[in-house]
Amino acid sequence: MLRSLYNWTMDKAAHPHAVWWLAFFCFIESSFFPIPPHPLLGLMCLAEPKKAVKFAAVATLSSVAGALLGYAIGWGLYDTVGVWLISSLGLSEAFPVAACHLREYDFEAILIAGATPVPFKLLTITAGFVGMNLVTFVLSSLFARALIFMTVGILFRVFGAPIKRLIDKYLGLLTTLFVVLVVGGVLVLAQFGSSDEGSDDVCANAPAIEAGV
Repeated sequence: MLRSLYNWTMDKAAHPHAVWWLAFFCFIESSFFPIPPHPLLGLMCLAEPKKAVKFAAVATLSSVAGALLGYAIGWGLYDTVGVWLISSLGLSEAFPVAACHLREYDFEAILIAGATPVPFKLLTITAGFVGMNLVTFVLSSLFARALIFMTVGILFRVFGAPIKRLIDKYLGLLTTLFVVLVVGGVLVLAQFGSSDEGSDDVCANAPAIEAGV
């Protein structure tokens, strides 16, 4: 079923209203849709490299808008919609860990999830659940999504179609390394300021904690 859903999504790259489909998929992927929009963005940029930055900007802004939906679900509908979504996506065990890290690192946690293969929807719903500061949430989401989407757009705009193979092979690694460099120092400082018991132990044992606690 996921393969069929993926193929259906990718087919929209050739649709006359492909930009609107891209915005739609980026919006819903931030809160519940299981198929990431990155391959669709890549296909559209490959077809029209001169519009790549425009496509990337659409993907970034619509993804952040969708993140607000995920936040709203976690904030006001977690006991009903949120629990069902987290379970359906197979993220039940990851949820307590995400909640623990968000309470501790907020901005850095969203940045890591938004610019790496960590499911972004997990962090958007969790951010609402733990009551993360909304301004911090929006800014971190915007920075994270722009990092990965605009990187694709700019590379296609500058180098055109030949850059596709490089992006397919190294984009995830490069953005992950960049995020590690950006937030690594902050996290290290946070560890120095933690208690002797260590917050990492609490987060490591988080799956044993009830999600509603």
